[in-house]
Amino acid sequence: MNLLDQIVAAFIGRADVGHLGLLLWAASASGLAWLVLRELAAANRRFDEFVRELNRFNARHEGDQS
Repeated sequence: MNLLDQIVAAFIGRADVGHLGLLLWAASASGLAWLVLRELAAANRRFDEFVRELNRFNARHEGDQS
């Protein structure tokens, strides 16, 4: 019997099915929040790189009067 089966059996044995649902909801919400924050940090890094490159481009072509 694996660990998850033991945890589920302990909750069901005590008739704490509602608590088990709450635990699963909290764990999935926390995991989703972690994924969203990780993606937000990556998007922020990409945007920062874009702004740096744009600044570099503008500095290079500042004197051009095309």
